[in-house]
Amino acid sequence: MMKGYLRKDGRKGIRNVVVVTYLVECAHHVASRIAQHYQQQDVHLIGFSGCAPNDYAELMMQRLCTHPNVGAVLLVSLGCENFQRDRLLQDIKDSGRPANLIVIQEEGGTKPSIERGINAVGDMLNEIVDTPQVEIQWSDLVIGTVCGGSDGYSGITANPSVGATFDWLVDNKATCIFEEPGELIGCEGLLRDRAVTPELGMRLYDCIVKADKYYKQMGHDSFSAGNATGGLTTIEEKSLGSYCKNGSRPIQGLTYPALPPTTNGLWMLDVVPDGEARWGFPNINDNAEIMEMAACGSHMVLYTTGRGSVAGSAISPVIKVCSNPETYQCMQDDMDINAGAIVTQGLSFNDVRNQILECISNTANGIPTCSEALGHREYSLTYKYFSCVGQR
Repeated sequence: MMKGYLRKDGRKGIRNVVVVTYLVECAHHVASRIAQHYQQQDVHLIGFSGCAPNDYAELMMQRLCTHPNVGAVLLVSLGCENFQRDRLLQDIKDSGRPANLIVIQEEGGTKPSIERGINAVGDMLNEIVDTPQVEIQWSDLVIGTVCGGSDGYSGITANPSVGATFDWLVDNKATCIFEEPGELIGCEGLLRDRAVTPELGMRLYDCIVKADKYYKQMGHDSFSAGNATGGLTTIEEKSLGSYCKNGSRPIQGLTYPALPPTTNGLWMLDVVPDGEARWGFPNINDNAEIMEMAACGSHMVLYTTGRGSVAGSAISPVIKVCSNPETYQCMQDDMDINAGAIVTQGLSFNDVRNQILECISNTANGIPTCSEALGHREYSLTYKYFSCVGQR
């Protein structure tokens, strides 16, 4: 049995985090000092560095601050940025969460702002101790998947094992999200054929075509030097390996950053900005992708890696599924699952699937993942442009 936290909006979380949120880079230091005071507790630092307005970033922040894993929020504003801080504060309060706002220019600068913030977070931690706990079913969970540092083992061990896990989760009424359209180039026909409707099939197909065009305009693709060192030979080989992560079940829909799936089942997340190419895609790091999945409601993320990534995440725990047995032996403290045992010990995809499912259950019950235990709370949010964000 899994247990979590019941929110006033009816959703269920697996963590009870306080987030300290800076609304412009100029407020980053103050917010960081506040969060660092509670670094041994579930107080996470997130934020947006930009000063110019961006609808994507504001919607992302609203969804992250009202994520099911978040119990309370402290907003830290400089005072002259464009971010709509009062609107965000009201949205958080309307969700039933304790929320507070510090405006540095109104508090008298750095020191009084840090002092007041530390006191505010302390009050919030005390307030959310009594958050009701409830039983969580598989159907309550939203689980994402990404890959980083892929190698020649990824497509034959970790990724198909996560695909088998997604099949089991979908069959048991969970919601699963995959993305990385730039690493699915060449798989657009496979995605189209698994869509539940012809219209959705064409949208999935067009999503990959958009990603391919965007890469060509930017003058590069998602194939890195580390991928080649790890044994991958072409973007097509990498794409097929990445495709394995989403399993074999019908695809129910296509969503966009900060827009949660509307039904259970398997969904694809389009992370490629609309319109002409602008800097920012591919995502500047894997944590940008994780944050977009979190903003879509993902309680946790299955992160496959062959070369070895140490990155974790704020808000949504990361479960590392390692494809390469040598990498696992070298970096055991950072890896939750050794999918490389398929090669060295003759395990099946379903054997590793069962290990992943056990890890998901343990994580939902509050047992820290490796990245959580090591204190990893990485976070990234930058500018993007989606012409229909909030309207799709």
